[in-house]
Amino acid sequence: MVVVAGLGAAVGALGRYGVTRLVQRVYGNYWPLATLLINWLGCALLGGLTGWQVGHLMTVLIGTGVLGGFTTFSTFSHEVVMLADQRRFGAVLGYVSLSVGGGLLLAAGGLWLGLHLH
Repeated sequence: MVVVAGLGAAVGALGRYGVTRLVQRVYGNYWPLATLLINWLGCALLGGLTGWQVGHLMTVLIGTGVLGGFTTFSTFSHEVVMLADQRRFGAVLGYVSLSVGGGLLLAAGGLWLGLHLH
């Protein structure tokens, strides 16, 4: 299972890198939009995976591996600290609120969808 999780994590990390580069190329890097979108997508997909009730192997591969490598709490935390260091407190409040609130709503929505597609 360790190899399965590791392979999934490699795929997820490459996906995160690609999405980050694409979003930053299109929208710039003034506000952490890439990390927000990545984490939102990960919340929705993990909620859906949970609701769909896949087997242990798929949970390790996709949930722990791919989505664990794709989403990133450490980058989110770093970006919050950097915005605060720049004294962009409105951006901090907005980013934290959107990340946590949106993530919870998307996880719940993904769970609901997964349960109904199962």
